[in-house]
Amino acid sequence: MLSVRNLEVDYGQAHILSNLALEVLSGEVVVLIGRNGAGKSTTMKAIMGLVPARAGEIRFQGHKVDHLRPYAVARLGIGYVPEDRRIFTDLSVRENLDVGRRTPSGAGALWTPDRVFALFPNLAEMQDRAGGMLSGGEQQMLAIARTLMGNPTLLLLDEPSEGLAPLIVEQMAEAILTLKRQGLSVLLSEQNLHFAHLVADRAYVIEKGRIRYSGTMAELAADKEVRDAYLSL
Repeated sequence: MLSVRNLEVDYGQAHILSNLALEVLSGEVVVLIGRNGAGKSTTMKAIMGLVPARAGEIRFQGHKVDHLRPYAVARLGIGYVPEDRRIFTDLSVRENLDVGRRTPSGAGALWTPDRVFALFPNLAEMQDRAGGMLSGGEQQMLAIARTLMGNPTLLLLDEPSEGLAPLIVEQMAEAILTLKRQGLSVLLSEQNLHFAHLVADRAYVIEKGRIRYSGTMAELAADKEVRDAYLSL
């Protein structure tokens, strides 16, 4: 589904990502986990073409995408939910969904408002409410729902559990597992090891722009040395 090889990204004189490599298989949930500032968001932005790669290769379903503009990457079937959500605060929930609507690039069931409301029942009760009047958790749900309206085959979620109440975190985890059962591939960045353990099949641990560890979530949960070295505060 997604293959990243030898990715190098700079911000001015700062070297952010170094020789980064990861992959996501079809129907898999993969987490890129690390402390704040480790390079998680930069990795997501590089995959989407929002920051340029100095070197390396990014392939999505066999297509080389590392030199494409973000809209072209999205048209191939990658949906991106940024850390700051970027919902339209003056538009209603349903209007936000309409903005995200796009014809899919391949086969599969179309995402409709009714389908995303089934995934996020909270939103169904506030279809006419302005995005800016939603709680933080509801805004996160709306950001994901709006991206799903673009009918992606791979979903990038940047810090989906950040700042959310524990109950909303559990709801978010169940939504991601539902998407997986429906065949969607997911790459998420996270600091929350508990949330990652709820949803992910495999993990890549990133620190200072480098992948320091990769394995199944069960293997990471059992490796206290890795957790203490790269994930403890």
